[in-house]
Amino acid sequence: MEVEASDLMRCALCDTGNEVFGYRTQNLRRALCLTASVLTCGVLLLVFYWRPQWRVWANCTPCPLQEADTVLLRTTDEFQRYMRKKVICLYLSTLKCLVSKNLEESLVADHHSVINHAVLKPELKVRYIQVQKIRYVWDNLEKRFQKVGLLEDSHSCYDIHHTFGLGLTGEEQEVRRLVCGPNAIEVEIQPIWKLLVKQVLNPFYVFQAFTLTLWLSQGYIDYSVAIIVLSVISIILSVYDLRQQSVKLHNLVEDHNKVQVAIIVKGKGLQELESYLLVPGDILILPGKLSLPCDAVLIDGSCVVNEGMLTGESIPVTKTPLPHTDTTMPWKSHSSEDYRKHVLFCGTEVIQVKPSGQGPVKAVVLQTGYNTAKGDLVRSILYPRPLNFKLYSDAFKFIVFLGCLGVVGFFYALGIYINHGTSPKDTATMALILFTVTVPPVLPAALTIGIVYAQKRLMKKKIFCISPQRINMCGQINLVCFDKTGTLTEDGLDLWGTVPTADNCFQEVHSFALGKPLPWGPLCAAMASCHSLILLDGTIQGDPLDLKMFEGTAWIMEDCNVDNGEFGMSFSNIIIKPGPKASWSPVEAITILRQFPFSSSLQRMSVVAQLAGEDHFHVYMKGAPEMLAKFCRSETVPKNFPQELRNYTMQGFRVIALAHKTLKIKKLSEVESLSRETVESELTFLGLLIMENRLKKETKPVLKELSEARIRTVMITGDNLQTAITVAKNSEMIPRGSQVILIEASEPGEFVPASVTWQLVDNQENGPGKNETYINIGNGSVPPGEKGSCYHFAMSGKSFQVLFQHFNSLLPKILVNGTVFARMSPGQKSNLVEEFQKLNYYVGMCGDGANDCGALKMAHAGISLSEQEASVASPFTSKTANIECVPHLIKEGRAALVSSFGIFKYLTMYGIIQFIGTSLLYWQLQLFGNYQYLMQDVAITLMVCLTMSLTHAYPKLAPYRPAGQLLSPSLLFSVFLNTCFTCIVQIYAFLSVKQQPWYCEVYKYSECFLDNQHNFSTNMSLERNWTGNATLIPGSILSFESTTLWPIATINCITVAFIFSKGKPFRKPIYTNYIFSFLLISALSLTVFILFSDFQDIYRGMELIPTITSWRVSILVAALTQFCVAFFVEDAILQNREFWQLIKKVFGFYSKSQYRNWQKKLAEDSTWPPTNRTDYSDDGKNGFYINRGYESSEQIRKEKLTWEGQATEQHFWTRL
Repeated sequence: MEVEASDLMRCALCDTGNEVFGYRTQNLRRALCLTASVLTCGVLLLVFYWRPQWRVWANCTPCPLQEADTVLLRTTDEFQRYMRKKVICLYLSTLKCLVSKNLEESLVADHHSVINHAVLKPELKVRYIQVQKIRYVWDNLEKRFQKVGLLEDSHSCYDIHHTFGLGLTGEEQEVRRLVCGPNAIEVEIQPIWKLLVKQVLNPFYVFQAFTLTLWLSQGYIDYSVAIIVLSVISIILSVYDLRQQSVKLHNLVEDHNKVQVAIIVKGKGLQELESYLLVPGDILILPGKLSLPCDAVLIDGSCVVNEGMLTGESIPVTKTPLPHTDTTMPWKSHSSEDYRKHVLFCGTEVIQVKPSGQGPVKAVVLQTGYNTAKGDLVRSILYPRPLNFKLYSDAFKFIVFLGCLGVVGFFYALGIYINHGTSPKDTATMALILFTVTVPPVLPAALTIGIVYAQKRLMKKKIFCISPQRINMCGQINLVCFDKTGTLTEDGLDLWGTVPTADNCFQEVHSFALGKPLPWGPLCAAMASCHSLILLDGTIQGDPLDLKMFEGTAWIMEDCNVDNGEFGMSFSNIIIKPGPKASWSPVEAITILRQFPFSSSLQRMSVVAQLAGEDHFHVYMKGAPEMLAKFCRSETVPKNFPQELRNYTMQGFRVIALAHKTLKIKKLSEVESLSRETVESELTFLGLLIMENRLKKETKPVLKELSEARIRTVMITGDNLQTAITVAKNSEMIPRGSQVILIEASEPGEFVPASVTWQLVDNQENGPGKNETYINIGNGSVPPGEKGSCYHFAMSGKSFQVLFQHFNSLLPKILVNGTVFARMSPGQKSNLVEEFQKLNYYVGMCGDGANDCGALKMAHAGISLSEQEASVASPFTSKTANIECVPHLIKEGRAALVSSFGIFKYLTMYGIIQFIGTSLLYWQLQLFGNYQYLMQDVAITLMVCLTMSLTHAYPKLAPYRPAGQLLSPSLLFSVFLNTCFTCIVQIYAFLSVKQQPWYCEVYKYSECFLDNQHNFSTNMSLERNWTGNATLIPGSILSFESTTLWPIATINCITVAFIFSKGKPFRKPIYTNYIFSFLLISALSLTVFILFSDFQDIYRGMELIPTITSWRVSILVAALTQFCVAFFVEDAILQNREFWQLIKKVFGFYSKSQYRNWQKKLAEDSTWPPTNRTDYSDDGKNGFYINRGYESSEQIRKEKLTWEGQATEQHFWTRL
């Protein structure tokens, strides 16, 4: 129905992965739709609620976006979901200030701002839409919707300082407030009635309400009431849970909107106001401790902030002002990947400010409201990424199939009853009853209950889940990515020793194990001063690595208020002195004048310091050895530096290099104007600091368990590549005897294309009795007989970025055997997880929360080992800070998945069993009795659904996963064959009973039959037991056919519950589930008792007819024979993995997973893996590895991400 829109009628909504289509409302169409809604008693409105695009297509006509009053948004991912939004108009004429209508005059001083293009003059009108809490205004110049509430990234450092440095005028603030909206992260506490309506209008609940209303009208009260009670409890719990989440999230962000701040208004000076009035471009004054209410870029002074909300680690981070430069380059590009060092993020805490001497610490507001870092975090919770899990989409298809079966039954019943001349009312009623039999109303509760039990078992193991629907997905995980530090290895680092240099040579190692203090020298001064530690309330706080390094010097830090005038030192916030246990030092104190903070992208930090009694300044620098050596004078770096570094990193040590130089300047004022490039050049190499980072004791056994289960493990770390390889080998992530191939990729030069070099790493033993593995880059090659999974690729984040940019077609080949990824930035971690997902891996990510948040959110199952606020968006959080939680989660995921499949198969068969039996009885205008249905529905099915999932996970991980989709051959054959067995047995029994010599057509001669049965009375109790049957006489129930079919169908329901409750290899045996086993045995015993009892009250109550004993035995034998055949087929054939492997091999079926296909191709490629060679990218004429669609791997490619538009982490029935 959708019209193919032109470019004027649609556009892409920036940063959301949505297409926008323009529509204009037609009053005539609205009137027709309103009339149709009244005539259909609101059914049309319900359909429009489920399908918003239909509402738009029915009420509106397509038009250009600039004329639209309604827009339809469609996601560009595989879900193709629609959203309807009204276009809202704002009028600047409502403002108190006078707004210019001159077409040539800008409304705001910022010429880059979209606000100037959004205001339509002379009407002074702004059109906007609100999508997922973000406001988008119509850009009249670009003819598209653009995001507002932020400063454009195109601003240069010069623009920010000179356009916004003096503040905004009051008039401009008012314009921006109206267009951008308030600076507030408001999470509405959803009213209970609204949550209730959303739950009740769920398509499945609507169908359930229809079904139960029909059954109640026909007198089937008991089971209907039981389902209603369960559904009401389920809805109440869901509403309560949603309400609690809404309240918690509201409370989390409520204080953010109530911060009192000070800003500078141009021409008016300092002004205090509520933070919700802030607009992008305001100058924010940082007086001291403050919870930041917006994102801002520091322009004057520096400060220390706690970014625990973002990173998961409550470590103080130093922020420095944006430099004054005259370049036109965008400010983020000027600062390269390290722009974050200038940015103060919303939700973080300013714990210390350091004015520059030119006034208070100032920052320019960058982003407000939901555009901020905290707003983005809250939005990720409100609108989680949709899950593309086959179970839920297949379940929807299965329900559609059952619905179609019900439709067939509906028309079958219509034909039968019309043919017999039954009244139209009774005909319609009975047809609808058969229609509702196929889709069990207990299905939502049944599928939810398994997840609830799994969640409770995980909680007992201290694993907490905020996204329960991901538990099933954990059962499919076949690749787990691990952070290294704090995850595979211990959190803390222990000082091992220092390796100083002198005369271009490494000296004797100073070991900290001996307890001797570090002797004074430039290396000691560097360790004492080159850090980001601060003194807060008398306690030294900061990065654990910095803290451990500082403790190794035995120096102390004093409060800045201490009088140090006797040393002739300039004022500073940080003063370092020798402690009582420190070695003798000629220097009485060191003051740190300026810091250039550490960042994971730069891999270094440096400080400018002054020694007491000196009139000149020193630079101290520390960082990754490979990086730091580039900034040192080559003559000061020992020639054996690579070998010495490899010697330590291959033993798993964490190695940090230190350097120093003396600055030629002598004025303190010149220190503030120094650029980082000037400071970090021509340094003298001082030596290496060696720190131990031991494996956690749980790491090796867990990795072994995952390996035996054929679950790939990958390391993603920010640490040194050689260290990472060594840790991978020591933990046996890379098994003994496996080859490691280092991949080094280089960016293209002016005349040299991008290149990738493959180097084989040889393993050499250190010597007799030594277990350390030395890494030597040799010239060997992988032996021909050792191809396949015996080789592992290792690379750095830089190489990954180059591969992604210039060798994109090569990347999948590398990833299927890539094991170690070192020096990875947070953005690269996220991108790597996404690339694995593109290869059809189900990816788990386990990290300690620091720099892993993006990857944790991107993975199918992110497991945070941190309890900090940053883990709030991670689906799983483990309170036990080791990786033992990973196999626990996979086991429970597999058990929950198998339980879901078992329940789904059972309920499908339960519906089919009842459908077949009821259809046979319909042939002679009969149906089962009230209590006959009740026995099957409540005593068996309801109890099965409540207890089947209580079976615990099997303690050992199987070397293969359970089926991940309902439409798998084994499951389809299982349902099909069991349906065939049921059909055969029930039809045979139905026809056989008619051939018995004692048989008579009771339903035709019911009064005569009852008069002649001494065991029965002609009282109307039978009539009262079922008052809504088709013929309104007892004979519509009483018959030898129903007496024969009911025990067979009932025993069949019990036996399929047993058959589908398979234990090993993913769950414990069925007998360990005591409640479930007891209920099955009880139900079977009760059914057999009813079958063979001769008690008048029982037969009258169950509406059965006594038969001869031999026939009852025949019924039992038929039911048990069916069970034996079905059990044999299910267990010996359908659940036989070897059988299906043989079938796949014979018929040539192969996995459709991308990684499987690549593994197969590479196994057949004699030239793979390459070793000791270099490949080059070309301009596309001769080369093979080119990716012209490159985007920075440091940015998450939002247009390729699945849209975070709907909270689809619910069951499939919410997606109907």
